[in-house]
Amino acid sequence: MNSSYKQAMAYANIGLETGVAAANPHRLILMLFDGALVALATAQKNLEEKNIAAKGQAISKALQIIDEGLKASLDEKSGGDIAVHLKELYEYMCRRLLLASMRNEIAPVIEVRNLLSQLKEAWEAIGNTANTPAPDNRDV
Repeated sequence: MNSSYKQAMAYANIGLETGVAAANPHRLILMLFDGALVALATAQKNLEEKNIAAKGQAISKALQIIDEGLKASLDEKSGGDIAVHLKELYEYMCRRLLLASMRNEIAPVIEVRNLLSQLKEAWEAIGNTANTPAPDNRDV
């Protein structure tokens, strides 16, 4: 590995650490979605290129983000049915990715990417709604 590559990676890690430290909880979840989606895109590319070792690393990273990040962040007490259903969905995604890894199949990776993309869009919409001031209903 050349020194400029090492230096670029060091700067990228600093940027990521700074972003995490400055992020609010909503932004942290978005960062988890982004990380899982990048890992799944990498897994898909490696499956297409028959790079099995790299595929395994990428799927493992996506599994870790989904299981230890997204699923672990759920609060079933305050989240109620939504949190319970999201937990079940994250568990389903993990099973699909394990199947994709064992069988070297692209379809489950694409399926999980699509599911995560939809969840990310919904999460972004929630954030946009939360940051939008309520309309002023006073009579003028």
